[in-house]
Amino acid sequence: MMMFADGLFRPLVALVISALTVIHLIDRPPHLPVLTWTLTVVAIAAAVVSAFVLERLSERWAIAVVTVFVLASAPMFALAPATAGVAFVFLATSTAGRRLQDMRLAVGLAVVGALLAMISTWVVVTPDGPEWWLCLTAGLPVFFGLIRRERANAQVAAEYAAALEERGRIAREIHDVVGHSLSGIAVQLDMADALHAAGKSDEANQAVLRARALAVSGLKETRRAVHALKDAALPLPESIAKLAESHGASFRVIGEDAVSVEIAQAIIRAAQEALTNAHKHAPGAEVDLVLEYTATTIKLTVTDDGPGGEQGSGMGINGMRERAALLGGTLFAGPEGPGWTVRMELPR
Repeated sequence: MMMFADGLFRPLVALVISALTVIHLIDRPPHLPVLTWTLTVVAIAAAVVSAFVLERLSERWAIAVVTVFVLASAPMFALAPATAGVAFVFLATSTAGRRLQDMRLAVGLAVVGALLAMISTWVVVTPDGPEWWLCLTAGLPVFFGLIRRERANAQVAAEYAAALEERGRIAREIHDVVGHSLSGIAVQLDMADALHAAGKSDEANQAVLRARALAVSGLKETRRAVHALKDAALPLPESIAKLAESHGASFRVIGEDAVSVEIAQAIIRAAQEALTNAHKHAPGAEVDLVLEYTATTIKLTVTDDGPGGEQGSGMGINGMRERAALLGGTLFAGPEGPGWTVRMELPR
């Protein structure tokens, strides 16, 4: 919004100053008409270029345009003191600070402009000429330009950081949704192949059907993830209940309240990853999920009574830890009691 407003304001200011300067010079003929009109034309041309096309020019051409703008507008202090042309030098030094990448060059041009304006008042003496010390203010707008440029750079950096964060979020969604579905399908198809080789065709067909069911479920979860990325609210307890049911796990809820989309996503993906790991590393174990709401936190606990083999490595667990950390929460994944426990706790 700020950049859009600046893109309209600066051209408008340049055009208004140019028009008023021409009107004033026609109404009040200058002391040195040829030199004054020549510098006016050059200053107007530089002002128009600076306002409309300067951002699209290379740095070398931008330096040339701004330098011409400063050098042509500074003498207007002495040559046309009673006109709007005096404002050109302020616009020129502000443009130097806003556009030029080299801060020292921008400040140097501002100093040169102020000194040139001051020297011009000494050389060209007119009845209504300004005091020499007023010319020193001609370089001050360079600092306003520098501040505006730094704000614009900070805004761009913030937008870039937000884009990187969103890419990371989408990458986690792709891994958690697609990776969960594909790993489950692969396990079922490997099982079907082994059962078929052992002559157990009926059981092999059942494994294929389970693989198909996982594929359908994965498609639904992918659609849900896309929907969530558009900031739609997820029915968290219902989502966890369906996940538990599809994996043959028990599920219970303690309390209930609304949570943000990001927190709901993190909890759902943690449940998916924990269920996948439980079936992969502790096949046949009983798995229990508990979703607990408190006044300040929401906690998901997934436990199994398997042998407690190593489940805490890989991108899935790391992704859950990353999700929890980004939301200011914690994740525990390790042996606890007779089996393995995954516990994600997030602030609400």
